Amino acid sequence: MKKTIAIIGSGFSSLAASCYLAKQGNKVTIYEKNETIGGRARQFKQDGFTFDMGPSWYWMPDVFERFFNDFNKKSSNYYELIKLNPAYRVYFGVNDFINIYDNLEEIKTTFENIEKGSGSKLDSFINQAKSNYDIAIKNLVYRPGVSPLELITPETIFKLNQFLSTVSTDIHKNFTNQRLIQILEFPVLFLGAKPSKTPSFYNFMNYADFGLGTWHPKTGMFDVVRGIEKLALELGVTIETNSPIEKIIVENTTATGIVINGKIITADIILSGADYQHTEMLLEKEYRVYSEKYWESRVFAPSSLLFFVGFNKKIENITHHALFFDVDFNQHAADIYDDPKWPENPLFYANFPSKTDESAAPNGMESGFFLIPLAPGINDTEELREVYFEKIITRFEKLTQQKIKNNIIFKKSFCKNDFVSDYNAYKGNAYGMANTLLQTAFLRPKLKSKKVRNLYFTGQLTVPGPGVPPALISGKLVAELIQKSLRS
Repeated sequence: MKKTIAIIGSGFSSLAASCYLAKQGNKVTIYEKNETIGGRARQFKQDGFTFDMGPSWYWMPDVFERFFNDFNKKSSNYYELIKLNPAYRVYFGVNDFINIYDNLEEIKTTFENIEKGSGSKLDSFINQAKSNYDIAIKNLVYRPGVSPLELITPETIFKLNQFLSTVSTDIHKNFTNQRLIQILEFPVLFLGAKPSKTPSFYNFMNYADFGLGTWHPKTGMFDVVRGIEKLALELGVTIETNSPIEKIIVENTTATGIVINGKIITADIILSGADYQHTEMLLEKEYRVYSEKYWESRVFAPSSLLFFVGFNKKIENITHHALFFDVDFNQHAADIYDDPKWPENPLFYANFPSKTDESAAPNGMESGFFLIPLAPGINDTEELREVYFEKIITRFEKLTQQKIKNNIIFKKSFCKNDFVSDYNAYKGNAYGMANTLLQTAFLRPKLKSKKVRNLYFTGQLTVPGPGVPPALISGKLVAELIQKSLRS
């Protein structure tokens, strides 16, 4: 029987879920509080420059293909992919950088030239990472986090020791060069936790990096948003923007509708892809499963200070993606997780999409995106933002040996306060809840409410966790749970 389903938010998980639910024959409507869709993956345009406001790394292409294959489609039906080479560059000092190329053989050669014997060690490390990837991404992450038994398979039992050790420990056992160690520790940062707190099993992120490569949708990550939106519309999904949810209506412990701009909209099923903690605040207190004490006790992935910058000239000595690890990696991590504060010397990331996509900036100009990871809940002021832009742009000039400050046409910042106002993000987090051992799978907030019938959740605060590929998977998992409940 066709059901009416209201979805809160239009991020990747909501869009994915809408496709699956519409395919099942339901009447699906997405309600988005902002003017445009995409959630954290929105697009920003100004003066001929185009920026992705959130995700900018296209990893795990197989997960995207699996999503589109579920609808007898291919990603290429909706957008074009370009494999980046080099995938990215990591700066450690002036004239001291390492390029990570688009194939494992060149990466092994790079490692071997820096640390003798590390090429063969990297080969073994990536083989193990691939084995973990095959177990995790092709199987485990497609389980709904309902029971701990989901994690018990012959393969995971065999790899039990990898849940007791950490990514950082394993990397330090095999490599001694600090630059190589930092490069190998970098991918797990996408999971939102320190490498020293992330189970070894999660080294599958290194295979996602070195084994599968870094890709770029032709005109940016928003191509993917548009692609899934197009698929959703083809399946009959309706999308309403400028529709902030004021309340979730519950009658006799059953969700029956939502309130938007004072208007009641009834629905058989309510699914929220908005921030989990915020969604529960839309309920009367008696219907909330997770208390404020619970959220306070969780380890959240970082917030971020972002800058979207337009330059009136081409920037030299830089690649599409660049990481600036010329300062103390461990100290910055401690400033996020151990003693939350603004880091004195922050690591940062820079992305120049116009290096790959000419449409991202006017002719002869460059679009630049800069990101500094920060502790969630940190104090955020315009004055601090300016101080930190000056810090990173000064280092950028020094490390890439060029002057660019006077070539800035405009600059837009986005930080913790904006994550709160635009996305209702708890403490202004940018990536959700970290995937630590005690916040994995069944230990994460549930896809289905325990107190309210017909109320479901999806996205980065539930299973499988933070990141765009996990968001697509989360949308599929919750759609399957809903379908199962409708059949029973």
